[in-house]
Amino acid sequence: MDLGLRGRRVLITGGSQGIGYSVAAGFMAEGCDVVIVARDQSRLETATASLAQFGTGQVEAASIDLAQAGAAEELAEAYPDTDILVNNAGAVPVGDIFEVDEARWRAGWDLKVFGYINLTRAMYARMRGRPPKAIINILGTGADKPQWRYACGTPANIALVGLTKALGGRSIDDGIRIVGVSPGAVETDRWRSIHMRRAQEKFGDPSRWREALLDQPENRAATPEEVANVVVFLASDRASWVCGEIVNVDGGRLYREQWF
Repeated sequence: MDLGLRGRRVLITGGSQGIGYSVAAGFMAEGCDVVIVARDQSRLETATASLAQFGTGQVEAASIDLAQAGAAEELAEAYPDTDILVNNAGAVPVGDIFEVDEARWRAGWDLKVFGYINLTRAMYARMRGRPPKAIINILGTGADKPQWRYACGTPANIALVGLTKALGGRSIDDGIRIVGVSPGAVETDRWRSIHMRRAQEKFGDPSRWREALLDQPENRAATPEEVANVVVFLASDRASWVCGEIVNVDGGRLYREQWF
């Protein structure tokens, strides 16, 4: 399906690896010009070289720490003609309220929560009145299913779901659609490392991490590409009447019956 995205300018934070990289590849395949943003310059260079194979559009990288004051405005000023913003940067620490101390908690929120808020504010001001524009926020199903061992991430995702819905109730009048995508388990390097630690704790063997997936649909996690496909579609005019909504991408895991 041609999504009609050719020539659109896309800015993707956290775009050098994982979901962000796959989202960038998806937009490249649709003929978009893509800017990927991350803190690690070497990863950005590797990702940029790799992404060039996916389409005819231009790809470039911007190394910036969105947790720093003024960084969002600096990035928005550098790319004011962006048509599609994908907020994806940030890895909130896993752990209960005792495992995640204040310093780690604040650092995680500075990048993911305030990073999303600040960049959305800066880009919205430049996108307003120039439709069709879209802002896609990558969230997480932890907002719908709070967990003891995700004490920092659960309220972060709840806050960003609220932001997406609140802004989405009005943004379409300004020519901007704001939508959230909430992945469940996704097989990324970070996700594997988390489950390897859990397998070490439970079985004494990190290589048995896949045994923790037995309660997942099809006994697996999503691929980053499966999440990216949803993001790219929602950013296109094919989803022109979707605004302020949160789309879960978890294989139905959130509503899966569990027996105790």
